[in-house]
Amino acid sequence: MLEINNLSFSYPDGSRALEDINMTLPREHILAVLGESGSGKTTLLMCIGRFLQPRRGSIAIDGEDISGIEHREFRRRIGIVFQQLYLFPHLTVLENMMLAPEKVLRQPKKEARRESLDTIGRLGIGELGDKYPSQISGGQAQRAAIARALVLKPSYLLLDEPTSALDLNTTREFGRWLVELKETTTFVIVTHDVPFAEKTAGSGFLMADGRLRSVGTLPEILKAIDHHSF
Repeated sequence: MLEINNLSFSYPDGSRALEDINMTLPREHILAVLGESGSGKTTLLMCIGRFLQPRRGSIAIDGEDISGIEHREFRRRIGIVFQQLYLFPHLTVLENMMLAPEKVLRQPKKEARRESLDTIGRLGIGELGDKYPSQISGGQAQRAAIARALVLKPSYLLLDEPTSALDLNTTREFGRWLVELKETTTFVIVTHDVPFAEKTAGSGFLMADGRLRSVGTLPEILKAIDHHSF
């Protein structure tokens, strides 16, 4: 269970990005964090991922404050895939994947390779292993980046605008792929793509102006959006 209590964040210029956010994110779900640009969605993701330090409040996983978790252990429990993906262009997909188990888990190269091959095989993208990022499509790169994060078997995987570079057909296919993987990890999707969230997520959160405006199932969230209730 991931719990966020009274979370607030302000940038150095004093502008408020988050104000008193309270959220509970259960496991074994696909959860969507919806909102327009500037609503605080990505800032929230960055706080959960420990890339930003909140001004006030706390974030805990399984009752343990994330600020006290050792770095390598934290990266095993909460993964993140940024909008830019950050696949190293000079490495193949398989070599990109091997970095995490080698650096985070300190696995020998042979073991890291075996784990990485097993992961892309189970995820149905084994044919991408020997390809470089420049040789694959945007949808394939998105899958490769998620596979790289999943090789650590995190409890939660945070996805920042995962469909931003995908066309409509690829977005649909990608959404079906995520649904198939939800038993592997809990996905937290930050997005403004409402149709994508509707087809993939079971429940979610609506944010506006740095505040949490609605919590519930996706139909409830979409009703709040349609009626401008926030």
